[in-house]
Order: sequence, then C-alpha cells, then structure tokens
Amino acid sequence: MQSDRTTSPRRLVVMRHAKAQSWGETDHDRPLADRGRDDAVAAGRWVAEQGVVVDAALISSAARTQATWAGVAEGAGWDAHPVVSDALYAAEPDAALDLIRETPEQAGSLMVLGHNPTVGYLAQLLDDGHGDPEASISMIGGFPPCALAVFSFEGRWADLDLGAATVQSFHVGRA
Repeated sequence: MQSDRTTSPRRLVVMRHAKAQSWGETDHDRPLADRGRDDAVAAGRWVAEQGVVVDAALISSAARTQATWAGVAEGAGWDAHPVVSDALYAAEPDAALDLIRETPEQAGSLMVLGHNPTVGYLAQLLDDGHGDPEASISMIGGFPPCALAVFSFEGRWADLDLGAATVQSFHVGRA
C-alpha cells in the first residue's frame, strides 16, 4: 500500500550555502572556498547520520549553492537531482516559501539550499515553536555558512505556511 503523502509527515531541510570565496566574476559566479567544500561534505555526513534522506532538492542557481549541493549529496550519499532555480537566488522568504509550495506532492522530503538572509529568516518563520528549543534558539542566534535546519510537518507542500513546521535539529557543517 502506498503512503498518503498528503497526511504523512514530511521533512524539510533549509540550508545556507557553505563558505564561498569573497571574489568572483559576479556574485552569482562566486565559487566555494576549499573550506566550504569540506564543510559541505561534513554537513552531508551529519544529515545522513540523522536519518535524513531527501528525494527532492531546490537550490539556487548560484555557483556556490550548486557546489554546496554537490558536497552535501556526496557526504550524505544522496542521488536526488536538484531543481536549480534562478528565482531562489534572489528570493525573499515569502517568495522562497512560494517556490517550496510548488514541490511535487510525491516528494516526502525536500532540501532548500540558498542564501542569507533569506534562508535564515525562512527557517525562523517556519518554526512553530513546538520543536527542539535548542535548535530554535540556535537559529535565532544566526544562520552562518553551511548551517541547516531540519523540520517536519504534516500536510501538502502546497499548504505549507509560516509557523507550520516543527524544527527537529539545527547544525552548522564543519569539517
């Protein structure tokens, strides 16, 4: 029997790209620093140790987010093919939430990988206040490079709203 993805718990991972070089042809083209690549792989290993397996990913089209995704996927052993989004690159939190709502319903778990301040604000705004209090406090304290928050929620992606997800954990990837 197939599970009903409209009522089964879903998992959402909201992540900021890893440490990037401070230079680039354009901001969009800035590559990861060597440390950033190592941190992304470490973050992938950590998230896999938490039992998180994503079957969908939405990532900004910037070079540093694509390289972060490659490192996280390598560290976690994931083979999901991400949706690379120009819209996520410059999205404000409400626009990022709209992009998440477009996730196909058959996806049970999603990683959103983007930039600050958007992902940090988005994570705080999604938090329903009923999850891990240390994770919530850590998110409020800042969302540094390679930070990620893991949420769970009930319902359809299309219905995800502010204050509707429970933070399970918060972690900053470091090699």
